[in-house]
Amino acid sequence: MEQIYTYGNYLSKKFGCKVYKVGINISGFTCPNIDGTAAYGGCTFCENDSFSASTNQIQELKGFHLNLNSTENPFLKKQLQQLEIQFNAISKRQKSEYGAQKFIVYFQSFTNTYAPFETLKALYEKALSFDDVVGLSIGTRSDSITEETLDYLAKLSEEREIWIEFGIQSVYDETLKKINRGHDSANVKKWITKTKAKGLNVCGHLIFGLPDETKEMMLETAKQAYEWGIDSVKYHPLYVVKKTALANDFVSGSFTPISEEKYLDVLVKSIQMKPKSVSVQRVTAGINDSSLLAPEWCRDKNSQIKSINRALKEVGLKY
Repeated sequence: MEQIYTYGNYLSKKFGCKVYKVGINISGFTCPNIDGTAAYGGCTFCENDSFSASTNQIQELKGFHLNLNSTENPFLKKQLQQLEIQFNAISKRQKSEYGAQKFIVYFQSFTNTYAPFETLKALYEKALSFDDVVGLSIGTRSDSITEETLDYLAKLSEEREIWIEFGIQSVYDETLKKINRGHDSANVKKWITKTKAKGLNVCGHLIFGLPDETKEMMLETAKQAYEWGIDSVKYHPLYVVKKTALANDFVSGSFTPISEEKYLDVLVKSIQMKPKSVSVQRVTAGINDSSLLAPEWCRDKNSQIKSINRALKEVGLKY
């Protein structure tokens, strides 16, 4: 049985200890397809309120959003405090429960390069100043990052572990239009290529089960993402939550979520075609609360992992 190369394997081999990602949510960040720069409303599967937990922690930031053209940020001090509070709480728990020894600060929610450079620089450097932090992982969109930011991160990567996480989702422009993505596939390829050329690590996010996509289309997305040179990958099934445009399509019957059987088939084939050097960070996703509309199999992560391991075992792999 062959063990799939995971991100955890990569980190433990490089640093010789348990390294955990600390997911951070900074108030004031948004996306260009929410604020109208690229589109309005966000991706059809995105429930914008689900990213607003930190806004409740810092009420002064409610309604305040940054973008690449923002000329000032009066709330930077509060954002830095928020970063520190979240890091301290989460890393303490990870040390206690999982024996974590080192950390990657993961700027997770929304688009974490979509702000003035000086704001980004202050947040990234604050994160790197915390004890036992070995690097950063920055979730973003390909239409929301600049050469200046990439150059700065490339400089940081000379001494720290720096990752950029791009939402690829699909390489088909008709699909990206259907989900109101706000950019095309060529834009993603362009910025992943630029990022790799500067020596930075790239994680690509792929979604299986997007509207009207066939199994062949999903596999082609994985194939092209690997060809673009990504270093790591996250695989997600598309699930439907309340208060989204996708929920309206589901209720009206115009969208049918991917079945577990089909997801497993696509996932296993995608992993089989993956270059061995590409680590796997995630093999599924879901949510177990009242906001989930469908599919029901995305509710129980433990059940999902068991099903995935059974499917992988049939082809001689284990996760």
